[in-house]
Amino acid sequence: MTRTIKSIFFIAIIILFASCKTVDKVNYMQDIKANDIINATPKEIRLLPGDKISIFVKSKDEVLTEHFNISLPNMQKTLSYTIDPNGEVDFPMIGKIKLSGKSRSEAAETIKSKLVEEYGVKDAIVTLDFANLRVSVLGEVNKPGSINIDKDNINILEALSMAGDMTIYGKRNDIMVVRDNGNQKETYIVNLTSAKETMSSPAYYLKQNDIVYVPANKTRQRQTTINGNNVLSTSFWVSVASLITTIAVVIFK
Repeated sequence: MTRTIKSIFFIAIIILFASCKTVDKVNYMQDIKANDIINATPKEIRLLPGDKISIFVKSKDEVLTEHFNISLPNMQKTLSYTIDPNGEVDFPMIGKIKLSGKSRSEAAETIKSKLVEEYGVKDAIVTLDFANLRVSVLGEVNKPGSINIDKDNINILEALSMAGDMTIYGKRNDIMVVRDNGNQKETYIVNLTSAKETMSSPAYYLKQNDIVYVPANKTRQRQTTINGNNVLSTSFWVSVASLITTIAVVIFK
């Protein structure tokens, strides 16, 4: 009888440890080693219809500068321009300029070329900033929400960092990125446990309006079961461990 109880005890121990085995990898980029080189060519944000931008023109000719730069009354903030459905903005004294599809530097150079062409303002310095570009990060992150884009490119790791990083319950190998493509939505799966897969993904560098979703791993899913004491729950295995410990004390004392 004692031998049978001991056998049951050891089998239970094996089952317990097998069940407690980590179901999802936690560390990022597990395939990278010191001095490894992985190519990830930066992709600049390209302007799209609906984007808002601020444009500031500086010239030695102060009169021209005042004409080109429209500011809100009693404020130093330059008004923003919304790119229309045709991909254009209506800029003072120049009129319609097509900026859709251009990077920030290309758009600024296009405006500068127009100033030189139409007004001979060769010393103009054009500064263009994003006004409303953002990505959304949802799911198992510490600070879900929208993140403003204020530079020419942003990658998925930076976005997750600004969202407070993933929680311990986020699936590192199954991040979903949903991207607008005209009237369609494109979806990508990014495996952050692999540096090579991550940096070669079309979704490594994000675009405006991207949605990054971090799904919950199995541990989190178990915590959301209706019956908190079923076979999938943590509390169940705590109870099993407690029972096994009690049996062990009785058997081996």
